[in-house]
Amino acid sequence: MAESRANIAELDPIWSQITQEARDAIPAEPLLGGLVHTIVLHHDSLERALSYRIASKLASAEMSEQLIRELADEAMQASSEIARSARADIVAVYERDPACHRMLQPLLYFKGFQAVQAYRVGHWLWNQGRKDLAYFIQMRVSEVFGIDIHPAARIGKGIMIDHAHSIVIGETAVVGDNVSMLHSVTLGGTGKEDDDRHPKIGNGVLIGAGAHVLGNINVGNCSRIAAGSVVLEDVPPMKTVAGVPAKIVGEAGCAQPSVMMDQILRGLG
Repeated sequence: MAESRANIAELDPIWSQITQEARDAIPAEPLLGGLVHTIVLHHDSLERALSYRIASKLASAEMSEQLIRELADEAMQASSEIARSARADIVAVYERDPACHRMLQPLLYFKGFQAVQAYRVGHWLWNQGRKDLAYFIQMRVSEVFGIDIHPAARIGKGIMIDHAHSIVIGETAVVGDNVSMLHSVTLGGTGKEDDDRHPKIGNGVLIGAGAHVLGNINVGNCSRIAAGSVVLEDVPPMKTVAGVPAKIVGEAGCAQPSVMMDQILRGLG
């Protein structure tokens, strides 16, 4: 058994850490023992645990937990990118969210992480041409988590959505790698236009709470969007924008705003 765990730790250190944290959590709070076993310790991989967690959250009278779990398993077996992205998302939450003290927490408790993983299954279904099932996943994610991500949107890895309430990401939106956003962010259109109508968010961008980025515009790599801003024009890389409508108010202030998570506008203007 010790040799088996060592092999797991070497091959998948993130899953190994999650399972160790799960074992440590049970003596600390025995009342959660059943929950922790069911979500984590009954599974032999992060992929299987994710499938179970997604299914347990999204199941309803309209579609059983077993059917959703089979869909999630199918998606993860067909696309290793889903699980790779999930691991990057876990690390992003653990490193950037000061409320996250264990890698176990996103899998058990954080709706932003869980909603993004469910979106990834819906996105795979969309790309397979199974659009009605993808819409069903979108609907249930919105009902359960209060997050509306169109299954056609393209979202990178290393995503951290803090608090994760009232997030809207439109059909033709693109979100790069290592992006952080807070609650009530909208990546939307400006009206009833068709075709490519949503924002393209670069890598390493930090989007503050309540920010609205509207239209087919580009937000450059490693830029910052201040809380409450309404962004209607392109944002160059490595800049900070703020206001309604948003204007450039200075440099980004660091090389990786999404990692630093510093939303204070110091000495800008």
